[in-house]
Amino acid sequence: MHRKKKSSSARRNPKVRKIMRFAGERSIVMVGLMGAGKTSVGRRLAVKLGVPFLDADAEIEKAAGKSIPEIFADHGEESFRSGESKVISRLLECGPQVLATGGGAFMNAETRGNVAENGISVWLRAELPLLLQRVARRSNRPLLHGKDPETVMRALMDERYPVYELADITVESRDVPHDAIVADTIAALARFADAGPENPE
Repeated sequence: MHRKKKSSSARRNPKVRKIMRFAGERSIVMVGLMGAGKTSVGRRLAVKLGVPFLDADAEIEKAAGKSIPEIFADHGEESFRSGESKVISRLLECGPQVLATGGGAFMNAETRGNVAENGISVWLRAELPLLLQRVARRSNRPLLHGKDPETVMRALMDERYPVYELADITVESRDVPHDAIVADTIAALARFADAGPENPE
């Protein structure tokens, strides 16, 4: 897998140096519901940290040779989740990086274990109105296909938020520029690094 060079300008930031020293070879793993901003925030976070960004859904599509909706339609959600777990396990071996995961990935106990061992998990927590506003912009959400988005999103929040709470860090995703959420995430990661033992590279 092609690896981008680490950004020397990013590493001049004391918070960033602290975070990356603490993370070592671990990945920063973005978790949360569809529409929370995992990819948009994660991509910008990777630039700030001077590490590569990977999107698990994009890697799954690349491995399968078809889109996520096509995988759901052709093979069902259970088959997709099995493949998703394997792809994320492989990607976690490629740190340090920022890795955005699909909304259901963290619900898998094996995946959570892999993330706990090889990553630092960041839950982008968002309220329902913001999620609905964002998911309405895209039509490629298999779990919403042919269903009432608000009903589905409420049910997913009830089911998944208690599990997302197991993440190492929680950052509130708000209706502000993504760079503001990136700044919040960096601050939260720095606090997390302060509270834990350093993970040497």
